[in-house]
Amino acid sequence: MRMVVKVGSSTLTYKTGRLNIRRAEALCRVLSDLANAGHEVLLVSSGAIAMGMGKLCLGERPSDIPTKQAAAAVGQCELMYVYDRLFSEYGRTVAQILITGDDFSHRDRCEHFTNTLNRLLDLGALPILNENDSIATDEIRVGDNDTLSALVAKSVGAELLVLLSDIDGLYTDDPRENPDAALIPLVEEITESLWEKGGGAGSALGTGGMKTKLAAASIATRAGCRMIIANGGKPSVLYDIVEGKAVGTEFRVKKHD
Repeated sequence: MRMVVKVGSSTLTYKTGRLNIRRAEALCRVLSDLANAGHEVLLVSSGAIAMGMGKLCLGERPSDIPTKQAAAAVGQCELMYVYDRLFSEYGRTVAQILITGDDFSHRDRCEHFTNTLNRLLDLGALPILNENDSIATDEIRVGDNDTLSALVAKSVGAELLVLLSDIDGLYTDDPRENPDAALIPLVEEITESLWEKGGGAGSALGTGGMKTKLAAASIATRAGCRMIIANGGKPSVLYDIVEGKAVGTEFRVKKHD
């Protein structure tokens, strides 16, 4: 199976911006094991700005563009250093690809980007993708890695997209505010009422929220890719997903008329 896994900043780092070492190690071990089993794995990883915050000793996520881009430049180096070191322990070669919205909207660039990803997978490498936050502007940015991961899944014809989040999936209401909120295990159609349940932005370290995940689900399922939102607190949940067990919220592939 060809699968794209997206991990968010709140899953990968602590509130301090420093790396959650135990979780990062578990993620790399599980993804390496899935690759060893014959699955083609692509990782879309947030965390550059958050890790840059930690490295630069910034107390909170910067609000101005120059500082965000500076933090991303510092954090991306740290992020890839960690991934290269951890994946190499399991015999996996990683490749870094930084992209912007232009890489999807321009036909030639999209074709080259897709060819590169396919060739990396043919060569047994594990691509790690992130938005190029150091140079991205409002005019060319994708904006969030949920959407980016869905566009990547669409580009490479992935069968499965997994968004590892800091909650278990899509709920009937915000579970952090309403203790009676119930998990929605299966979504066969993204309705207007679901968009209303999407709520606002995510954590202080991230840029996403449930609305961006619903947007990603719309892109992925229309492209024939099943999508699952699951809690990334225990990366071993990926084993259950690959084995077809009910985990988190699954978005079924949209059937075309």
